[in-house]
Parts: sequence; structure tokens; C-alpha cells
Amino acid sequence: GCCLLPAIATFVVQAKYIYLYPTMSKLSFVILSMIVAACSAFAPLAQVRTVATPMVVAQQSSPFVLNMAEDTYWEAEYPPSKVLGPLMSKMPSGLLGMVSLVFLGICAYSCGQSFVLQQEPGAIASGSWVKWYYVLGSFGGPLAWGTHVAAWIQRKNGM
Repeated sequence: GCCLLPAIATFVVQAKYIYLYPTMSKLSFVILSMIVAACSAFAPLAQVRTVATPMVVAQQSSPFVLNMAEDTYWEAEYPPSKVLGPLMSKMPSGLLGMVSLVFLGICAYSCGQSFVLQQEPGAIASGSWVKWYYVLGSFGGPLAWGTHVAAWIQRKNGM
């Protein structure tokens, strides 16, 4: 109880008021919460047994069948185009290659401009070098990688 209080918070007494400054910052709390959530994702589930009552469900026929769980296994050197989804499986490899280059250019430009802003005096300390549009542009790197793999798959499939 009483011995833990200094470890949890720092008290500063000024005049008649007591101010409480928590030592755990919001960022530390968020990071700790993410670690706990990630660890709990791999925890084994408790085995709960319930008694099931048989229930008869009327089968309704649907005018269309939604097949969400298609098999995407392949044994060849490269996968079929259908693994790319409904949009990219119909795009030619040349177009996917160009899209990949555009994403790569956006990522390189964003990283370069962030580097330029970091060189300004006091920018690192104040955080003024972080711009939302450069952060958004940095996602072009993973998108460039994904679209270049899609271009390779389409080229191997003759598209």
C-alpha cells in the first residue's frame, strides 16, 4: 500500500495544492497495452463444454452462392492470378509494374523530404519534422513491394 505510492506517482507540493504527476506516460501505457493484447492473442483458450440441443434449421436456397473460402494452394513455381483478388487479377503485369514504381517514388520522396526537415535546427526536439503527408507517403514502400510481387505473378501467368 503505502510503500508503492512513490513508485506510482511523484508528488510536488506547491503552496496549498498537491499536484499529481503520473510517471507512466500515455505512450508507455499504449505500448504496454499493445504488448498485453499481443500476448493474450497467443494464450490458450479455456475449454468450456456446453450441452448442445439439436435444432432443425430449414435450408433456404439462395439465388447466388458466396464463395469466400476459395483454396489458394498451388504446387507450381508461382501462384495462379486468382490469389491477387478480383481487381489485381485482371490487371496486366506492365500496369502493376508502373503502379509499383509510382508507390516506390512516393515512398522515396516522402523519406527524403522527412530527412530534409530533420536537418532543421530543433526539429528533432520539437517534432516539427513529422508531417502527416510524409508519414502517409512512407506507406508507399510496402505497397510498392506488394504490387511488384503482383506484377511478377501476372507476368508468370502470361498477363
